Amino acid sequence: MIGTDEFQGRRVAFVSTRIAGTDGVSLEIEKWAAVLERAGVECVYIAGESDRTADRTRLIGEAHFKHPAIFDSTRRAFASGVRSPQLTDDILHLAQTIRAPLRQALDDFRVDAVIAQNALTIPMNIPLGIALVQVLQETGLGCVAHHHDFYWERERFLTSGVDDFLHYAFPPPLSHIQHVAINSLAGDEFTRRTGLSCRVIPNVMDFANPPEPPDDYARSFRSEIGLADDELLILQPTRVVERKGIEHSVELVRRLPGRRARLVITHASGDEGEGYANFLRLFSDLISVDVLFASDSIAEHRGASNTGKRLFTLHDAYQAADLVAYPSEYEGFGNAFLEAVYYRKPIFCQRYPIYRSDIEPCGFQTVAFDEFVTRDTVDQVARLLDDESAFNAIVNHNYEVARRHFSYEVLASELYPLLRRAFVPCSE
Repeated sequence: MIGTDEFQGRRVAFVSTRIAGTDGVSLEIEKWAAVLERAGVECVYIAGESDRTADRTRLIGEAHFKHPAIFDSTRRAFASGVRSPQLTDDILHLAQTIRAPLRQALDDFRVDAVIAQNALTIPMNIPLGIALVQVLQETGLGCVAHHHDFYWERERFLTSGVDDFLHYAFPPPLSHIQHVAINSLAGDEFTRRTGLSCRVIPNVMDFANPPEPPDDYARSFRSEIGLADDELLILQPTRVVERKGIEHSVELVRRLPGRRARLVITHASGDEGEGYANFLRLFSDLISVDVLFASDSIAEHRGASNTGKRLFTLHDAYQAADLVAYPSEYEGFGNAFLEAVYYRKPIFCQRYPIYRSDIEPCGFQTVAFDEFVTRDTVDQVARLLDDESAFNAIVNHNYEVARRHFSYEVLASELYPLLRRAFVPCSE
């Protein structure tokens, strides 16, 4: 049971560019908020976009990374190694535009501490980072900075005309900010680059409360997307971006013996273009694999599209899957991995760096490969899908491993000490 009386009546503000949908940052905010609220902490949200309740939300248009002025300033900031005086003025003006409503929101909500969710990590919105640092310094509020994606991990941010702003706010070296990374490799690199201490808190799921069995609606997912009763559903629960290694999933489906299988991809490409999706379509056609891009059937809530098409949640897709494919070349952690474990599905995955350092040592049993899919890899998947006893033993084992290492209870044990410090105001 998660809970502690010492936090009753406290209020925390999550600050981010976007707190909505099923992106990794928004999902982790929801989990952290659930753990905090069980301990009596009230959570409020400040962002450019939010799907949380209106009475606990304050929207600031310029806080969104897609705001036209913010998007344009970010584009110019990473176009070359120098910046124009106009860009300097634009960034600072936008920071001041954000600063006043941000401080007002914190005052109105009577916030005791701030949790910055990636807002002081990846420079998708430089003015927001600057404004947040200024407000934290002015108010003395304690802050936990939850870092998901550092700028030095992304090629697009390696050329920069804003190095001074990056050193100022991404991340800021303030004594009343506690830093949290989502994996050990990122935490080590963070400390090496900044000289600051960093706590590692992995992504989690509520393993104390397993999912309900699939209902009739979930059971209709397969037929609604066009799968035959005798087809295997290999689920790729990711966006269509190159680092997800989806061509390995296509190859696996092509090489599985005996039974028909179809690869179902749940998400669209997002903001990274359609080049990789077009490659996958061509590749799958060349080797005669039926790939279903199912993003138009997946939504945050069940319902119907404008054309009357039935919509399903990611929960429904996991329930229907025979195997989850997760052949990523790189991940910050691996939400889809934990989700597959939560829904008790076997996993075919590449041994990406964080899997090797933070996940595999815990004792999970998967069909894992390095760089390319071998005959043995395919044989392991085939045997697993044909052996119900082995299937059940593996998924149940993985669930118990995850319960020990990646549960809400583990999150609470790591997060509560950070809160105790954050709730002590900075000395004036």
